[in-house]
Amino acid sequence: MCRWITYAGPAVYLEKLIYEPENSLVRQSLSARRARTPTNGDGSGIGWYAERNVPGLYRETRPAWNDPNLRSLAHQISSRLFFAHVRASTGTAASIANCHPFSHGKWMFMHNGQIGGYEKVRRALDAMIPDAVYNARVGTTDSEAFFYLLFGNGLESDPVAALGRTVRQVVDTMARHKVDEPFRMTAALTDGTTLYALRYATDPDPPTLFYVRDQEKLMVVSEPLDADDANWAPVENAHVLVARGGETPRVIALSV
Repeated sequence: MCRWITYAGPAVYLEKLIYEPENSLVRQSLSARRARTPTNGDGSGIGWYAERNVPGLYRETRPAWNDPNLRSLAHQISSRLFFAHVRASTGTAASIANCHPFSHGKWMFMHNGQIGGYEKVRRALDAMIPDAVYNARVGTTDSEAFFYLLFGNGLESDPVAALGRTVRQVVDTMARHKVDEPFRMTAALTDGTTLYALRYATDPDPPTLFYVRDQEKLMVVSEPLDADDANWAPVENAHVLVARGGETPRVIALSV
């Protein structure tokens, strides 16, 4: 499964968090500590907000540890809110269209996990994506499908409720197609102002998700960036972390 990190706070160069920590995201792309798949070499991507209200994206199919363009960009780009992701495919092709983050308008999204039996429910889920955003879907992943399903479930008016409705939509579709495999995910979502981070699984084994707040800075990660777990608070299963600007983050139960 994939690894990801998101940061919100005073502007910082991306390299400070994706290259420099002891357990940096690039190190996790080679040898993740808390993932079923320790190597995440099927592509990588970063997304960030600067002066415009839509995010910039850089995505590449080569592994993060072997991407000089990623290193150069991370050295130059400073951002107050960014996403970074390293990918381990769960069956779809290693292509730029399938690399995270995904964006549409002001929204940006990235994901770790898998919709169980996706090959059985893919067509049904695609049919539920609203016409207004369907043509924006260019990849083949369950991650991107989940992102665009959010738009039909009230994303623009209530993102937390939209996450819950979309999870329910996926779970119900899996049940109708008699899928026995679990649905496990963590995801990060933002409109450039407020950050939402979800942890969810239909079994007792959700992917790991942690966060740390240090004064005005917030980081949400698949796994801690250092060896001191006491610095990092876990997000519980079926909960969403919500953080806006310099406010104290809230962790609320997901209504499914």
